[in-house]
Amino acid sequence: MSETSVPVFRAAGTADIEAVVALVESAYRGDSGRRGWTTESDLLDGQRTDAAGVSALLGQPDSLVLLAERDGVLLACCHIERQGDAGYFGMFAVNPDLQMAGVGKALLAEAERVAHDEWSCVAMRMSVIEQRVELIAWYERRGYQRTGEFRPFPYGDARFGIPRRDDLRFEWMVKPLAGAVA
Repeated sequence: MSETSVPVFRAAGTADIEAVVALVESAYRGDSGRRGWTTESDLLDGQRTDAAGVSALLGQPDSLVLLAERDGVLLACCHIERQGDAGYFGMFAVNPDLQMAGVGKALLAEAERVAHDEWSCVAMRMSVIEQRVELIAWYERRGYQRTGEFRPFPYGDARFGIPRRDDLRFEWMVKPLAGAVA
């Protein structure tokens, strides 16, 4: 299978927890995250996730940690969850060395397909730190719209990282799925 071939998608299991944590941390934190463009290293220190957090996602009803692999190697992951008639998309991470190679775009499309085809969701929602303008623009190019709805960053909860600035907040984005009106 070539490096440009479509990845294989599958649901994560408990045996995948450590690999998922390592991937997420490498994509968002520290020097390894700086190799890719999705790093939050300038905004946050500390952890992005941990084994207990990923394990909890695996145990939730209407929740799926979706993996993208090639030849058994983890390339990317995300978490999707059914929330009423919408899906929620989060914990999206692509190996920093493979960012900009189409893996993330393919995984996002698969997550949208699962939400629509398997859960009958009419929209996909997500929250993005509003200071991540490049990431917001990437999602907009894939059909997501800024809603103007915000929620505060969970300051003081180290499970979400240690903020390097005091003005962080999340903006909600939404995309109708398969022609549905969100």
